Amino acid sequence: MKKIKITRAPKAYKNAGFLSGKDARAVRILAEFLEPQSRFTYYNVKHTIVFFGSARIKPRAEAIKHLRELAKNGKGKKAQSRKYQNDLLQAEISVEMSRYYEDAVELSRLITLWSNHRKGNKHLFVTSGGGPGIMEAANKGAVLAKGESLGFNISLPFEQYPNQFITPKFNLEFHYFFMRKFWFMYLSKALVAFPGGFGTLDEFFELLTLLQTQKIGKKMTVILYGENFWKKIIDFSALVKYGMIGPKDLALFKFANSPKEAFTILKKELIKNYPEFR
Repeated sequence: MKKIKITRAPKAYKNAGFLSGKDARAVRILAEFLEPQSRFTYYNVKHTIVFFGSARIKPRAEAIKHLRELAKNGKGKKAQSRKYQNDLLQAEISVEMSRYYEDAVELSRLITLWSNHRKGNKHLFVTSGGGPGIMEAANKGAVLAKGESLGFNISLPFEQYPNQFITPKFNLEFHYFFMRKFWFMYLSKALVAFPGGFGTLDEFFELLTLLQTQKIGKKMTVILYGENFWKKIIDFSALVKYGMIGPKDLALFKFANSPKEAFTILKKELIKNYPEFR
């Protein structure tokens, strides 16, 4: 009988087909807990300040350039079309919203400068969702301050890609939103929510719910950046009026309207809540 040569089968933990299938979902979830934990332990990352905000907010120079090009090309009949008028309005709004990108850069820079001299267990890392927009601005501010920052990217079919300002060793990629949120919350001592859409609202309200229900035991400073924006899209007083939340729940967060104001609040609250940051 002719001998059949049998090759070694791949070990289960090297079997790509198995690991990417539904039967290994628990393994993948565990990996998204253990791999970041291992990295944070190795690099002694214990404290973060998280920035939430829209991926669609552009740097001011980019937004202004787009508006000017649109205005320049909008001549004759094209300028009268409804589509052009809508595009022009959106470009003007983009310029208006771009201030939040620049403010996020500056706030991150201030935080990083303040934290740069703090070594080991006293160091605070600016952390973002790793993508463009406000996330990019947060990582950029840390670079301008010659500091390191974290980026927790998420695999999506659009918009989301790692920005160039993340410190390479702290560039993480997640598949599961809930594991990404866990790491946002677990290390964070403070959070700043800039204007954003569904994703920002989802993350912000989950954090508020965890604080309200005391599922987060530690003290956290939460800032809504851009009071006019937030009060326009969420009527917090109406939630109290209709009994959906209590008046004390409004104390779970504070408003800020400038990088200096936000930094002053963060610094004061962090020192009060965590004496090691003095």
